[in-house]
Amino acid sequence: MKLTFLGAAREVTGSCTLVETGGHRFLVDCGMEQGRDVYENAGLPCAPGEIDAVLLTHAHIDHSGRIPYLYKNGFRGPVYATDATTDLCEIMLEDSAHIQEQEAEWKNRKAQRSGRELVEPDYTVEDAVNVMAQFRPQPYGQEFELFPGVSASFTDVGHLLGSSSITLRVTENGETQTIVFSGDIGNINQPLIRDPQYLNKADFVVMESTYGDRTHPPKPDYVGELTDILQETFDRGGNVVIPAFAVGRTQEMLYFIRRIKEENRIHGHDNFPVYVDSPLASKSTTIFRENYMDCYDEDALAMVQAGINPLDFPGLHISETKEDSVAINMDSEPKVIISASGMCDAGRIRHHLKHNLWRGECTVLFVGFQSPGTLGRALIEGTDEVRLFGETVQVNAQIRQMTGLSGHADRDGLLTWIHHFEQKPLHVFVNHGEESSAEHFVGLLKEEGYCAEAPYNGAVYELSGGKVTLLRQGNMVHIVKEEPSEGTKERTSPAFERLVNMGKRLMVVIEHNRGGANKDLARFASQIASLCDKWDR
Repeated sequence: MKLTFLGAAREVTGSCTLVETGGHRFLVDCGMEQGRDVYENAGLPCAPGEIDAVLLTHAHIDHSGRIPYLYKNGFRGPVYATDATTDLCEIMLEDSAHIQEQEAEWKNRKAQRSGRELVEPDYTVEDAVNVMAQFRPQPYGQEFELFPGVSASFTDVGHLLGSSSITLRVTENGETQTIVFSGDIGNINQPLIRDPQYLNKADFVVMESTYGDRTHPPKPDYVGELTDILQETFDRGGNVVIPAFAVGRTQEMLYFIRRIKEENRIHGHDNFPVYVDSPLASKSTTIFRENYMDCYDEDALAMVQAGINPLDFPGLHISETKEDSVAINMDSEPKVIISASGMCDAGRIRHHLKHNLWRGECTVLFVGFQSPGTLGRALIEGTDEVRLFGETVQVNAQIRQMTGLSGHADRDGLLTWIHHFEQKPLHVFVNHGEESSAEHFVGLLKEEGYCAEAPYNGAVYELSGGKVTLLRQGNMVHIVKEEPSEGTKERTSPAFERLVNMGKRLMVVIEHNRGGANKDLARFASQIASLCDKWDR
């Protein structure tokens, strides 16, 4: 069995690992890079059409976002994921495709004015919709066969609705080896979803290290802190604007607000309205409600069984259309506005900031991490003014942040997860963490007697007989990004790259037809010849 680390090695996003065994190639995750890129991600060593399957740990775009790109370039194999992950991918991948199309449209408007070559999106909505037909939902805890000699199972890892660790059992040459991919390990005591479920046996482990070098602060009183912010802002006559990720964090905020309303914690504004202004958040909230049996924790499940919807309450309004969104700021009544994106770099939240940032009576409440370079990070760091839709907007509103809300296990949580294995795994590969975090966590594991390392992107390992052999080191050089000079063009366009990938897929299809009826093979060959005659110029 060979492992090739294609992304999220010594950095956080773009998770993708290639597994090769028994003549089959399949991926564990196929994520999109987001934010800062430290090491160049390694390209697939084969055409997408030569990938036999994808196993998906969860729906976050940095784990799933390149699956439609695979489809566009010839991948037609199954995608295995949990039921809830499949449901979330249906809306999240389509939303990602909309963004790809919008960015390409914007770039092409500029290209047309300057006479440059037009670009095409990495993938389209049609690609995202079509690839969903290849998803094969699987329940937690049930082993299933990928190929002869290769089986897999999903275990709830408590990071996001439907998130999982993946256990692979691989038999080669009469030897069976077990390898566990942790996925993103969840924080304990999160609202709504269950705590991570632990595993007890693995020969090899690939595990994340997002918070491998630090611990979370003591769990705050989220409901009490949120109550104080709402009360103070409403008493001033202002709105509370909450930039929140549409999947996960929005639902947590609804869970807290439902409790605040149920316990009558707000005085003088008992029926304050709450607006969720994000079509994606609306759809994902429905998916949360539909998957409660498999994913909710005991408290949330008890509420459902008592006939209480933990994500609904009086005064909740879901804004679907642009007209609904615009109307929110036409009403002077103090309110809560929850909108995406969570880092304020796109989406409807920017309109709400334009209407509320300049008002000293309002509060902008951040409930998630803000990456360097984002508008959200600038606001937290105290900028006095921002540019929104071509206008300068003064920052007079109160800028607040609820700390401690994290979907990731911290250093202690990661150690708790790895300690649950009855025997130390023979080797631990540490990924999905910034370089300092990954190296620090490797050091902790080594101090406890584990054989551990943090691979580089492109590193290739052979796993056989309980031993690990490094076949290729991978990319150890940091990216130095240079601004392209005027007139510089890419050597190959995405369209040509897709054409090359389809040619490689054609060879795969030809090989699959080996041994077919001569009459059918002859007709196939004639069709290829006609195509070549048409395009040979």
